[in-house]
Amino acid sequence: MRVTGGETDEDLARRTIRGTVDALDFMQAHGVRFQPSLSGTLSLARTNAFFLGGGKSLVNAYYLAAEALGIDILYESEVEVLHVEDDRIALVEMTSRGFPEFVRARAVVVASGGFQANREWLKEGWGDIAENFLIRGTPYARGKVLRNLLDQGIASIGDPTQCHAVAIDGRAPKFDGGIVTRLDCVPFSIVVNANGDRFYDEGEDVWPKRYAIWGRLVAQQPGQIAYAIIDAKARKLFMPSVFPAIEAPSVRELAGKLGLDGDKLEQVVASYNAAVQPGTFDNQRLDGCRTSGLTPDKSNWARPIVEPPFIGYPLRPGITFTYLGVKVDADARVYREGGTAMRNLFGAGEIMAGSVLGKGYLAGFGMAIGTVFGRAAGNGAAREAALLR
Repeated sequence: MRVTGGETDEDLARRTIRGTVDALDFMQAHGVRFQPSLSGTLSLARTNAFFLGGGKSLVNAYYLAAEALGIDILYESEVEVLHVEDDRIALVEMTSRGFPEFVRARAVVVASGGFQANREWLKEGWGDIAENFLIRGTPYARGKVLRNLLDQGIASIGDPTQCHAVAIDGRAPKFDGGIVTRLDCVPFSIVVNANGDRFYDEGEDVWPKRYAIWGRLVAQQPGQIAYAIIDAKARKLFMPSVFPAIEAPSVRELAGKLGLDGDKLEQVVASYNAAVQPGTFDNQRLDGCRTSGLTPDKSNWARPIVEPPFIGYPLRPGITFTYLGVKVDADARVYREGGTAMRNLFGAGEIMAGSVLGKGYLAGFGMAIGTVFGRAAGNGAAREAALLR
């Protein structure tokens, strides 16, 4: 409720959380392997389970488990149109290995994600500034199935401008930079925009509750770029960057390397340093080390930036997935506009995540939604298919 500002379906949010209780057993039974939780810089050891090998390893394990059960998987295939007739999907129109295919299915699960790689769709909500967004994943997540369903009267939920948006290294590629381009230095830094001004409390809360707001914050700045500034004593407090840090022996020289005004950055750093209050620094908790008299003040982890080399990172909005999606219930059943439930259409993952995430993000919650509602959708589709035998 805190990270979304109350913009969530509380019943579905609780359904997601409860569903994670036995998710690990289910995942392990289908070939997913886990590793010890990360600790230290990410503050996730208490709350998050980590699977070994990342997302591709997870998906590959599921594919192998499905094939072992005798399930046919059509690779090199793309759904073009889902034909909605009243409360049913009557026909699935697709292309498979270059040839048209038509499938009449007893039940359909849509798990095709959002539209984060569709820049024209992003511009509908964001305007031309969307040209400066970096897409953390595949360039193929264009929302074709989502758009097709919404155009046929399937109920939508969520804001087209809300998304999982992380402040990533501004030197990352336009697509497919992945998780390694994320920068976790923000809580231990000051962040300035292209004019050299701070614009948000860098120490508002622990990073797993705030890292996914920073992409949106940077998107609202001039040129959709910002810069994190730290000194030598902070450099080991976060995961190392995939691109080399930009370093200089003085704040003025660092400003020059970042393309910022040297006088302004020196003034901002000096004002920040003077505003830091006495306290006991602790990067593992909300430590209350704060500033006083700044706009905005920094609430935690505030220490003077005085120890060379001085270090900077350019930040750009990195879009992971969008929140506009289809409306579902606790059984993952998709609804039409007007409140009619679709009899044989179910949704899972990012295509319905807006039901839970109106805005904001909590670390690991996308995976939780995908897993819990993937299982719910599969169960619902199986029941529907059995009824129609």
